[in-house]
Amino acid sequence: MEDLLKLEHQVCFPVYAFSREITSLYRPLLDEMDLTYPQYLVMLVLWEEKEQTVNQLGEKLHLDSGTLTPLLKRLVLKGLVGRIRSKIDERVVLISLTELGVGMRAKAQCIPGKIMETMGLSIDELLVLKGIINKVLAK
Repeated sequence: MEDLLKLEHQVCFPVYAFSREITSLYRPLLDEMDLTYPQYLVMLVLWEEKEQTVNQLGEKLHLDSGTLTPLLKRLVLKGLVGRIRSKIDERVVLISLTELGVGMRAKAQCIPGKIMETMGLSIDELLVLKGIINKVLAK
């Protein structure tokens, strides 16, 4: 029986390396927009959903509040999002885009295509990969 502790037998390592590679592909594109990758993910959700609670963002992005809160504060300082307390429940903080944040969407339109082109994978290959990843994350 082969040694299961060999790096070449680990699923975690290529997943980790792939994650780092993907993030590095985004970095130059996001640097032009003065966004980090996690900030970009928040913007993606808000471009789609318009307004979210901090908890909703955390659930969608698999981020805890300790990571999300400082990230959101930086987006507020950049003028991209606003934070307001819910009138129904003051413990709930609502996050929404500012006009500047809404306008940034047009700049981001090209990012998915550029990433796909750089990766050199077909749409079908990417959909298979995404499906497998989503299956694992759903467990």
